[in-house]
Amino acid sequence: MPVYAYRGLNTNGRNVGGIIDADSPKGARQKLRRLGVYPTDLTEQRPEQSGTQSRLSLPLDVGTWFERVAPQDLALMTRQLATLVGAGLPLVECLNALIEQVDSARQKRILSQVRERVVEGGTLADAFKAHPRVFNELYVNMVRAGEASGALDIVLLRLADYTERASQLRNKVRSALTYPTLMAVAGGSILLFLLSYVVPKITRIFQETQQSLPTMTLVLLAVSGFAQRYWWLIVGLVLAAVIAVRVSTRTPAGRLRFDRTVLRLPYAGKLLKKVALARFSRTLSTLLDGGIPLLPSLDIVKNVVSNTVLRNAIEDGRNSIREGQSVAEPLRKSGVFPPLLVHMIAVGEKSGELESMLARAADAYDNEVEASVNSLSSIMEPLIIIFMGAIVMFIVFAVMLPIFELNELVR
Repeated sequence: MPVYAYRGLNTNGRNVGGIIDADSPKGARQKLRRLGVYPTDLTEQRPEQSGTQSRLSLPLDVGTWFERVAPQDLALMTRQLATLVGAGLPLVECLNALIEQVDSARQKRILSQVRERVVEGGTLADAFKAHPRVFNELYVNMVRAGEASGALDIVLLRLADYTERASQLRNKVRSALTYPTLMAVAGGSILLFLLSYVVPKITRIFQETQQSLPTMTLVLLAVSGFAQRYWWLIVGLVLAAVIAVRVSTRTPAGRLRFDRTVLRLPYAGKLLKKVALARFSRTLSTLLDGGIPLLPSLDIVKNVVSNTVLRNAIEDGRNSIREGQSVAEPLRKSGVFPPLLVHMIAVGEKSGELESMLARAADAYDNEVEASVNSLSSIMEPLIIIFMGAIVMFIVFAVMLPIFELNELVR
């Protein structure tokens, strides 16, 4: 549907502007009049102007690829909407104020379409559901529960807190692993350049002298020659391995084997499991606190958790709970969830404070993940430096030893 940027006057005579979607300019003006806006300027936004599609004219509709909104922007937008709703303003006016507040053309377009659905009589949850790349299932169901209970502002605040915490954890993990990753990539590129270009030029001198070379130099020549002649094979094997993993994980059985293998990795497996458990606990706590029943909440949590092993355990637990069991018992029988989390859930069920216990468990796992990532980063940095130094020292000795022997022969 075309999108139009407008400028006009509202019923109070104030200048207003924004973005609205309609089938035609006439339809856009009619929508604006229904909203109490008298347009003075109406301009159709092309894909390159709105930033929602590629500047190239493609036969495919790639606009949805760029519909995503950063988590921190979504959290800020949700908090602003919660403030407006909590102030007692009508929902359409809240959305109008929010559209004027955001700076991103992408967010303006999405919020304009949300507002249009609300004006036409739809619920806010249904309007959000039309944009699944921005508002996921958790978000939509929380908003639906807030609308049904009359506590939409409180639910939106909880959603903003949840989104901010998830974004903060993701950013902490990313920032802690950025430096070691950059060092590894830069070091590997330098070594590949040395072995494939620099070392062959230097060692060609030794081959021309036809003198016997030390074992260290012969090893370096063999590695350098292989990297120079068969670099395409190395790249091909890496690409083949990546493609094989991606193809195998597209089947349920292959995905299950891959996720099970990931959880068994020596250090990374425990770290990824803690991340998944933190997400499980935080999401379930947010849903239950928002008034969503347990079984629908578990359905949503199952889709939020990406690891198939944990997802299957949640599904089995959900089936057992439907048959009358407690929450903690089927999770304990699965063998996937740690005893600490199961015990906290059991205590929360008995005390009637399951939401708060899950929130505490999520905080604990978030702290453990942050500490583990910081520890891993502090260990990886010196290890990478030592490894790179050892390889460079090996190359230096392999090059210098024949030179020393050549000097001795000359003398």
